[in-house]
Amino acid sequence: MTSRLDNKCNLVQMNGNGVHGKGTVNGKSLNGTGVSGNGVVHGNSIHHVSVNGSLYPSKTKSRRQRWEVKPSEMANNTLNPIRAIVDGMKLTPNPDKPMIALSIGDPTVFGNMPTDIAVLQAMKDAIDCQKYNGYAPSVGYLKSRQAVANFYTCPEAPLEAEDVILTSGCSQAIDLAISVLCNPGDNILVPCPGFSLYKTLAVSMGIEVKLYNLLPEKSWEVDLKHLESLIDERTSCLIVTNPSNPCGSVFSEEHLQKILKVASRHCIPILADEIYSNMVFPGCSCPSMASLSSDVPILSCGGLAKRWLVPGWRMGWILIHDRNDIFGSKIRQGLVKLSQRILGACSIIQGALESILNNTPQSFYNNTIHFLKTNSEICFSELCTVPGLNPIMPSGAMYLMVSTKSVCGLF
Repeated sequence: MTSRLDNKCNLVQMNGNGVHGKGTVNGKSLNGTGVSGNGVVHGNSIHHVSVNGSLYPSKTKSRRQRWEVKPSEMANNTLNPIRAIVDGMKLTPNPDKPMIALSIGDPTVFGNMPTDIAVLQAMKDAIDCQKYNGYAPSVGYLKSRQAVANFYTCPEAPLEAEDVILTSGCSQAIDLAISVLCNPGDNILVPCPGFSLYKTLAVSMGIEVKLYNLLPEKSWEVDLKHLESLIDERTSCLIVTNPSNPCGSVFSEEHLQKILKVASRHCIPILADEIYSNMVFPGCSCPSMASLSSDVPILSCGGLAKRWLVPGWRMGWILIHDRNDIFGSKIRQGLVKLSQRILGACSIIQGALESILNNTPQSFYNNTIHFLKTNSEICFSELCTVPGLNPIMPSGAMYLMVSTKSVCGLF
């Protein structure tokens, strides 16, 4: 039996005849005759070791007089405003009108956006083969990670399996990325309007959130001057969401390059939330941030939820782009260690992943985009007729934002 204590490996052999061999415990000798101190190991089995003449040394300590179990500071500091509203919402819909739920980005709610049959068949095959019922490696099966790498690799941002970590949805990918880059007291730069989960995760870890403005009059481009004004010596991460949740905007290549220049100038890594990657309307392009970066290291977070319309399957990933070895081995090792806290991505989905990525037909992606674009045009047209509202036509994702003179709202 091998145990690891304080980063030192200690070997203990148990063969029914006491303890044999040599090792060290805190620098003291351990051998077959006993343990230095007042305790002795002997006989035909392993016994508790007495150190100070008593099996359990006594300590002077106070006894609690009553039960008082309190939640941790992390629990108290955790608030997901969207989930707090949606999970606790108890409304009685008007019986004369059908209710249209616009609260969360779940494409499965109404049943009119099913995933492709090839995706379902991949899942059925993974279940039927019974190869994926056990624990997978904490970072995911090598074959599944290679499939993701093959799907997203490009000459400008090449990927191998070692650059991919599979996670329980894109949300866990974001959680791991923030956790590996930031310490309590650091700050991260988050878009406003933006996805509320960034703040939920950061605040619970004692990380300050600084909101940089997006400009509705420029189709929600980043206010670069405002962004740069927020940076200080404790800024550890810049989050960029493209395509945008909740704005539905898609940044141009030129604008992405400007964002990268700011990050490069201040040596700040980027967490690229690209869960809506390639979900853009005709006429728009959406290059990955990594494909445009010459020096800024990027952790790109994505998953199956949106493009494949299966958010409940909880399959996400982190793509590590670090062409100049700025992250080095420590960030990679940190991500591995963090992934080992829980065994993240579902093993059955991992078993289906290669087939899903390779066999989903292009027609499925095209039909999804056509459906979203048509609906966005209907919403935009109708909202334009409402006095005082100024909807901004989206270019991708699943959202449309409406501005007034003073506030913005999500529809």
